[in-house]
Amino acid sequence: MPERFLVALCCGDTALADDVAQETYIKAYLSCDTFTNIEKFNAWIFKIAYNTFVNHKRGERLTVEYEEARDIPAQNTADSSFAYQELYNALNKLPAKERSSVLLFYMEEYSIKEIADIQEVSQDAVKQHLSRGRKHLRNLLSTN
Repeated sequence: MPERFLVALCCGDTALADDVAQETYIKAYLSCDTFTNIEKFNAWIFKIAYNTFVNHKRGERLTVEYEEARDIPAQNTADSSFAYQELYNALNKLPAKERSSVLLFYMEEYSIKEIADIQEVSQDAVKQHLSRGRKHLRNLLSTN
């Protein structure tokens, strides 16, 4: 279910999205005995997927020194066969909260309240993330 969301959240990096999805399903399976409300199953899975992605991003470490990194050619993490590569590149530049709010709202059609529950923030924070995310995307996509 959250695969499409994860591919977009990972900015087209399908290998990373697959890894996060696999870890999401394992976590969901291991905690399924604590799940009680079948009507909110999708939100529950998306919350696990989102938290797994955020934890993965927190755990990323630079593996080269700054001087070495300057000489490495920039890599495009978007899947080259994907038609929305420019959008993925712009999404990749957004902060994680803005990116996930925009994706959950526009791609997955979750309400602001549902997004707030998934991200464990207030509805006002989600509105702010959406507003800032739209503004940042507009600026990023208009300069390309």
